[in-house]
Amino acid sequence: VTLVRSFSQADFDQFARLSGDDNPIHTDPAFSARTHFGRTVAHGLLLCSVLRGLVDRLLPGGNVKEQSVMFPAPTFTDEPMRFSAKIIQTDGALTELGLEVKRISDGEVTCQGRCGVAR
Repeated sequence: VTLVRSFSQADFDQFARLSGDDNPIHTDPAFSARTHFGRTVAHGLLLCSVLRGLVDRLLPGGNVKEQSVMFPAPTFTDEPMRFSAKIIQTDGALTELGLEVKRISDGEVTCQGRCGVAR
């Protein structure tokens, strides 16, 4: 399953308020402009939250038992991103899924990983 979504600075700010993670790399455009990213970047857990929704679309009611993700590139504001989750294999009661977030403009992967879901 896939979903195309972009985030605004207001989305980053709201997630920071909800999570308590107000690191300026996410919330302060002036600060972020002076970093090697050049602008604010998404919280990793914000991306994982969207991916979790896709997992539930694939396996409704499943319990995520394990998950590993990495963030090889930043996700910026106002850039359309393609979120995807796909079933890789099922082994007994555990289904392994591949997870990915990819920037549509250049195809760069900004988050990738796997999760194991029990049904």
